[in-house]
Amino acid sequence: MGRDNPAAEEALNLLRSRLCDPNFIFKPLSDSPDSNYSKLKFLVSSSVTEACNNSILLLGPRGSGKISVLELVLNDLLSEYPETISVIKLNGLLHSDDNCALKEIARQLCVEHQLLFSKMASFDDNSQFMIEMLRECGLAHKTIIFVLDEFDLFAQGKQRLLYSLLDAMQSVTSQAVVIGVSCRLDADQLLEKRVRSRFSHRKLLFLPPSKEDLQRLLEHILSLPIDSNIPHDYAVEFNGKLKNILADGRFKEIINSFVDLDSTVKHLLRFLFRAVSYMNLESGFLSLENFKTALSNSQRQPKQECIKDCSVLELYILVCMKRLEVKEQTSYNFISVMKEYKSIHDSFQTPDYYSRNVCLRAFENLLQRELISFADNRGYSQSVEFRPVKLLISHVELHQGLKSYRSCPAILLKLVER
Repeated sequence: MGRDNPAAEEALNLLRSRLCDPNFIFKPLSDSPDSNYSKLKFLVSSSVTEACNNSILLLGPRGSGKISVLELVLNDLLSEYPETISVIKLNGLLHSDDNCALKEIARQLCVEHQLLFSKMASFDDNSQFMIEMLRECGLAHKTIIFVLDEFDLFAQGKQRLLYSLLDAMQSVTSQAVVIGVSCRLDADQLLEKRVRSRFSHRKLLFLPPSKEDLQRLLEHILSLPIDSNIPHDYAVEFNGKLKNILADGRFKEIINSFVDLDSTVKHLLRFLFRAVSYMNLESGFLSLENFKTALSNSQRQPKQECIKDCSVLELYILVCMKRLEVKEQTSYNFISVMKEYKSIHDSFQTPDYYSRNVCLRAFENLLQRELISFADNRGYSQSVEFRPVKLLISHVELHQGLKSYRSCPAILLKLVER
């Protein structure tokens, strides 16, 4: 296949578009009745159909798919009940202030129901307006769904917004659902007693996908449809080669190595996007090498790569600082580093020994490269050699950097491995 093969380019564009579409990504994980999608949809839809109030927390690490699954559920419910659902969305990063949050709720309610919004309304006015809208919507058998992203930020301070909202939902006439989204697993424990007593305490945990789910997800994302504009024979051959890759033990090792770094779905999608981007348009197919390259790029350590551009003297200074930390010397400066440097030279009679001025210039270079930094902002009036410093590179990064350094003195590797 030539580089201008339209089938390969079309396949690449399709895979990239899929990886940017949360609805497509999470659809296969929504089939199971035990999935968070199914559980969340059941809770919200039953609240809508049975005209009851509810509150739910979606908890899990960033990138685990909480918002994507929630959007999938809301889109489905809005298509099923277009006349009976209103969605109000807040974000704790923008609306954690109670006044700001209630004003935003009032604004969105006004937009939703084509009412005139007053920017000058007070907290009490907006609170009363929200209560009245909850009552009116309840009487009209309409449900308001409040989505509070970064929920834990709303649980700071006096929590007036949460109390006002949950207290209003205690009314028989109101009909609402509050969905909190947070990466803090203890988000419900942040609530005050008066707020907690009004909360339903329903929680859905978003965990990393199991091995079976991961396999299903990879096939779902990377397989080409055989009934599309892409040539049938090419799609069948592409899918056959993909199945061979997914079944290969080496591929499973790559995926396991990647998942060990970060097992969230968002991180996996980034990895797949890299792998797909490396697809050879000449052959027109994905290969094991594409995934190997994506893994190596994912594991790149910028600080470790900076070591390749260091001089041998700068390597000595980094190793000296690491040795001081191993000796549990909590505070040290250039003078301390030079004492350690002299100690190494005297003990091993190394040929690499430089004057103080040359060492100081190398030390300042490391500060500019941000491989080391001053320990605090105090002591501006002091000269560089007297100010406390700290390493900004880990022991593993330093060791790997020295191993990949072409002309690294053997003594430095020995000193780091001790």
